[in-house]
Amino acid sequence: MSGHLNSDLGKIVIDTDVIATYAGSVAVECFGIVGMAAISMKDGLVKLLKKDSLKHGIHVKINDNKITLDFHVIVAYGVSIQAVSDNLMSNVKYRVESFTGMEIEKINVLVEGVRVID
Repeated sequence: MSGHLNSDLGKIVIDTDVIATYAGSVAVECFGIVGMAAISMKDGLVKLLKKDSLKHGIHVKINDNKITLDFHVIVAYGVSIQAVSDNLMSNVKYRVESFTGMEIEKINVLVEGVRVID
């Protein structure tokens, strides 16, 4: 599924992978976010994704040109998960809406792990 915008010159189509990659890059800039997480279906282990695989920790749904994002994140030990999540949601909402021209309907933050930052 992808997002569709109409302009005076034609149609703009935005692939969900583009939205996921951009949203992931915004997320890892947020204070308290160590990175995006992936869960192994085989053994249930959570692993920290590398910078070039950020989109795999994000699920994007587009319905009626409104975006829903699910973030699977690893947070820093000792931070307020509520504060980090609120910051993530507000930053992503503002920047992804500006980037795509589409509305964010919902952002879900799923904390998959905690890591101590050196």
